Amino acid sequence: MKRLLQLFFVFIFTLSTSAQQNTEFLNKLLNINDSLFQSVLSKPDDHKVQIIYTQIDRDKRNFPSFKTFTYNLNDSLYFYPASTVKLPAAVMALQKLNQLNIKGLNKYTPMFTDSAYERQTRVLYDSSSENRLPSIAHYIKKILLVSDNDAHNRLFEFMGQKYFNEELWRKGFTETKMFTRLAVGFTREQNKHTNPVYFKEGDKLIYTEPAQYNETDMKNEIYRLKQGKGHLDRNDSLINEPMDFTYLNSYPLSEQHEFLKRLMFPEAFPPEKRFELTEEDYAFLYKYMSMLPRESDYPSYTDYNEYYDAHVKFLMYGNKKDTIKENIRIFNKIGLSYGYLIDNAYICDFDNGVEFILSAYVHANSDDIFNDSKYEYDEVAFPFLEKLGRVIYNYELKRGRENKPDLSRYKFDYSK
Repeated sequence: MKRLLQLFFVFIFTLSTSAQQNTEFLNKLLNINDSLFQSVLSKPDDHKVQIIYTQIDRDKRNFPSFKTFTYNLNDSLYFYPASTVKLPAAVMALQKLNQLNIKGLNKYTPMFTDSAYERQTRVLYDSSSENRLPSIAHYIKKILLVSDNDAHNRLFEFMGQKYFNEELWRKGFTETKMFTRLAVGFTREQNKHTNPVYFKEGDKLIYTEPAQYNETDMKNEIYRLKQGKGHLDRNDSLINEPMDFTYLNSYPLSEQHEFLKRLMFPEAFPPEKRFELTEEDYAFLYKYMSMLPRESDYPSYTDYNEYYDAHVKFLMYGNKKDTIKENIRIFNKIGLSYGYLIDNAYICDFDNGVEFILSAYVHANSDDIFNDSKYEYDEVAFPFLEKLGRVIYNYELKRGRENKPDLSRYKFDYSK
C-alpha cells in the first residue's frame, strides 16, 4: 500500500511538473520576441490570449506522437468561437451521410432545402457549382475555401441542432455547444427548428430528411458569459449592459485543437474517438482545407483583392496579400467576430519536413462595446497571429527530428 501511494504521488508530481514546463515553454518563446507580443500579452484582461502548440514527431514507420505546450489556456472562460464551428459542421455532415448508408446518397448528391418554420428559406440551385445544384460537398468547399456563412447554415439544417451536438458530445467534445446558424440573427427557438431537406438525382428522390426540432434545452454554464460594458442590439441601438453569450455557440480552444488533431491524424486515436469518415472523405477535407481561393474553379474566386491567399490563413500570414509559398500548406479553420480572431492550423512545409499544430485566439475590442464593428483586427489581432505563427514555424525549422516525416498524405494536385 505504501509503495502504491509513493507511485501515486510521483505520478501526480510528474503531471504537475509537465504542465508547468509546457506553460513555461511558450512563455519563454514569446517573451524573447518583439514588442508586439509584449504589448498584447501585458494586457491579459483586454486581449484574453490563449495558445496551444503541438509538436509532432514520427517514428520509423511514420507513426506520429505529440507533445503539447499551452499559454494561458483556460476552457472555463468563454470566448466566441465564430466561424471555427464550421469545421465540425463539415465533418459531422459527412459522418451523418455515412451513418445513413443509403444507396445513391453521398456528398455529391444534389441536396435541396425546403422551409417549414418562420424565417426559414429554401435552396433549389447554386450558381457557384458546376452543375448549378447545391450539395454537401459544394457547401463544404465554400466553408473551407472562404468560410461561407450560408454554406454552414445549410449543413446545420441538414444535421439538425440535436444531432450536431449529441454526436460531438458522443465523440468526447462535451464542453462544445452548437446553438445557432451564423449571421442571420435567428432567435433561440428558431435555431432549434431546422429545415426539411431532400436529395434527388435527376427525377429520382433518394432521401428525405423531415423538419427537425431539438426539444433539449441547452445553455452555456462557464465563466465570462457576459462581456463588455455595452452592445448594439439588432436595431443598432446601444444597450449599456454587457453582451450575454449564454445561448451562443461555445467551442473551447482545447476542443478545437483536439478536433483538428483527430481529423489530421485519425490513425493516432482509438476507433471510438475517430470520426466516421471514409479515406476519400479525409482526402476531400484535406484538399479543400489547404486549397487557396485562387486555385478553385467551382466555386470561383477571381478577385484577389478580396480573396487573397491569406483570406482564411491568419497564422503566419495575418491579413497580408502576399503569395503563400508553394512548399507551405495550411490545413485550418479560422474565426472572426465580436473582436475575437481565432485560427486552428496544421501547418506543413514539404521542402523542410516541418509539421506542427497551432491553435490561438486574441481579442481586440478596446472600446468594450460589442457588435459595433469597431475592433482592432488590423492593428492588433492580425499582426499577433501572423507573428505567432512565424515564431513557431521558425522554431520548428531549427528543431531536430530523429525521423523526417513522410507528408505525402497531405499533398494534392489542386488543378484537378
